Amino acid sequence: MNELRKHIEEVTSITDEEFDYIKTFFTEKKVKKHQYLLQDGDKVSLEYWIIKGIFRAFYIDKEGKEHIVQFALENWWLSDYNAFFNEKESGINIVCMEDAEVLCLTLSGREQLAAELHKMEHFFRMKLTKGYSAQQCRIISLLSNNPKKRYEEFASLYPNIMQKIPKKYIAEYLGVSRETLSRLYSNY
Repeated sequence: MNELRKHIEEVTSITDEEFDYIKTFFTEKKVKKHQYLLQDGDKVSLEYWIIKGIFRAFYIDKEGKEHIVQFALENWWLSDYNAFFNEKESGINIVCMEDAEVLCLTLSGREQLAAELHKMEHFFRMKLTKGYSAQQCRIISLLSNNPKKRYEEFASLYPNIMQKIPKKYIAEYLGVSRETLSRLYSNY
């Protein structure tokens, strides 16, 4: 749980007493490689903070093609947020790409923490703002950049995961074929 405290304190300082209270809202879970945190159609009751590991969030279209929404690494928050905040079924899948550990938080726990501790309301707001901003940048990149530029952005933003994620998933994430990715990768 010390990692969680460090993570929170990147945004706001908290006392020992506040952290003792905050950590009561979290449960720890170990996740094996290829294990799903969420599957399309599941009721979404948790969000996850990743202690260690890598996850892939994706949806499958009507033709059965997988579309990667995001990768998530250590210190990232992850869920199907549309389903989580609206208390409905998931429209995406989240699968573990290597053995991992996460902390789980319920929506009611999150809301209680935010209501009782202004510092946590501020923390959650800052994390959502940053996540929304990153998502918007990704959408704009997919709509306006060529494959080379998308690859360069990905490599620049996430150099620590380039070797950890199979190339086929990076290609899916970037919206290019595996062959195109190989050409881009060899030129980088």
